[in-house]
Amino acid sequence: MATFSVQAQPTDAASWTELARTVEAAGFDALFAADHPGDCASPFVALAAAAAVTSTLGLGSYVSNAGVREPILLAADVATLDVVSGGRARFGVGAGHTPAEWRAVGRERPDVAGRVRRCVAVTEAVRALLAGDEITVDTGELTSHAARLKAPRPVQDRIPLTVGTSNSTLLRWAGRHADVVGLAGLGRTLPDGHQHTVRWRADQIEAQLACVAAGAAGRDTPPVLEALVQHVAVSDDAEAAAAGTAAETGLTPAEVLATPFVLAGTPDEIVAAVAGHERRWGITRFVVRAGAVDALAPLLPRLAGKELDFEHTRK
Repeated sequence: MATFSVQAQPTDAASWTELARTVEAAGFDALFAADHPGDCASPFVALAAAAAVTSTLGLGSYVSNAGVREPILLAADVATLDVVSGGRARFGVGAGHTPAEWRAVGRERPDVAGRVRRCVAVTEAVRALLAGDEITVDTGELTSHAARLKAPRPVQDRIPLTVGTSNSTLLRWAGRHADVVGLAGLGRTLPDGHQHTVRWRADQIEAQLACVAAGAAGRDTPPVLEALVQHVAVSDDAEAAAAGTAAETGLTPAEVLATPFVLAGTPDEIVAAVAGHERRWGITRFVVRAGAVDALAPLLPRLAGKELDFEHTRK
């Protein structure tokens, strides 16, 4: 029983609000907005607009860049979104990989370990602020003095946390603390600062999931696993549909089709692949781009297992 959400960016008011209505009506779980200052719209402004035209759709940044966001400002954005949406906000965070975003706020991007430490510090601070606590932090990664989120107070007692990462240390931390671990299977950032190598082979996915499991050891309820799907294609020729992504990533079409980060093939093949990813990896949530909405919307009842439940009930 898989859950699907959509990540998108607004380009104008009419198409954005129409997308929000469409995504909700189709049965998607949430609408997410990317957070790349200078390269896309402000996620929380966009999501507030989406909140105004929906009533059940989850809403969140996917994911906020902890490297350039300060905890009190991020907490205020998340809490405000929760208020204006009537308790539908999600808190998504990541370590930030784009050097230009750091330089734009007067910082140089730290090494990987430094970015991970900053992400953990910011995430812990935001969660404390959302809980109503006062925070004081003074470390190499974060400085904040007597910060408290007096208003607005969020509607939800605890806003769900998604940590998006492929880093082993952060995966372990997310396994221990997050509600959802967002897997993209991305590796080293390429020189353009935006694109990545991928870690999509089976052994690489297993290594990432082992980090999550290690962090989650001892938890009563482990985090939900979610995959960010980079390509969706409904096609009678799955291998041909995967060929472009295979060429870009250096994988074979068969390897691409075996990952949870690409869904390609006939409707039956896509439904089977999603079920297979749950059995093999334990991944039950998927985030797709806006361009996949029309193709996947008719499949959502099958992907959620509702048709199977209906048949079971009739018998």
